[in-house]
Amino acid sequence: MSLNPVVADWQKQRVWVVGASSGIGHALAQLLLQKGAMVATSARKTGALVELASLYPEQSLVLALDVANEAEWQSAYQTIAGHWQGLDHLIFCAADYQPMRAWELDTGKAANMVNTNLMGIIYGVGAVLPDMLQRKQGGIRMIASVAGYMGLPKSLIYGPTKAAMINFAEALYLDLHDKGIGVSVINPGFVDTPLTKTNDFAMPALLTPSEAASAIMQGIEAGQFEIHFPKRFTRWLRLIRRLPYPIRFRILAEVAKKS
Repeated sequence: MSLNPVVADWQKQRVWVVGASSGIGHALAQLLLQKGAMVATSARKTGALVELASLYPEQSLVLALDVANEAEWQSAYQTIAGHWQGLDHLIFCAADYQPMRAWELDTGKAANMVNTNLMGIIYGVGAVLPDMLQRKQGGIRMIASVAGYMGLPKSLIYGPTKAAMINFAEALYLDLHDKGIGVSVINPGFVDTPLTKTNDFAMPALLTPSEAASAIMQGIEAGQFEIHFPKRFTRWLRLIRRLPYPIRFRILAEVAKKS
């Protein structure tokens, strides 16, 4: 069942991919360009974005952006609106991930994760939503994580920021569905990106960024609200989160011993 409007054709769709310098965001931007979309890409460092845009000069905009800075969001969006007279999709891929256990709590790193992962998407929605509401169309897509399903080992702060993103997406959907605006939350398992390279444990069902991008595109095109993958991994986590706490904690404690 489609909870959002389906996307049958990306030709000339105006898409802003934030966090596109590497990993899933970069792969998504490349795939969208191949499908004929008009793609604005943003990140703090723009070298990789400029290189990608040079391959599709008629379809591309490159905008430097610190997602934790609300004023930069507003300025970047005004540039997009000035070039393209609006935006059809915001896809938020930016993330900060620092593995952390309770005895390693670093409040500075915690604040950075909250500001990037949570406040970043809030500022982004604040920038693009008024025009989408006026036109009664658009799409807001955000990459959260299966780490937001429940408390997990080494995910002391990262997990809660992703749980908040999931909750935020649900609330947005309830408010915006009847106004013609699609909302999707994307919950990947492990993807081989610069962020996950910091993990010192085996990552089951590890995907490439290109595989993740394809799954995301298929989910958006089908009008899905939650896009989770790879299902051979995410279905187990969705099952575990439904278990009573004594059983769930026993399972996760064994996982923690191995990580």
